[in-house]
Amino acid sequence: MDMKVAFYTFYILMWPALTLGVLFYICRAVWRDVKEAKKNNKGLV
Repeated sequence: MDMKVAFYTFYILMWPALTLGVLFYICRAVWRDVKEAKKNNKGLV
């Protein structure tokens, strides 16, 4: 495999992985806020 093709393949596949990581981080933070709001009998908004 050509080094240029390998680099472009890695570069293209890196963005979905980063996006998935950020989405997981945001969902985890929202889930934590929902649990804390329920524990304190408050609304999320």
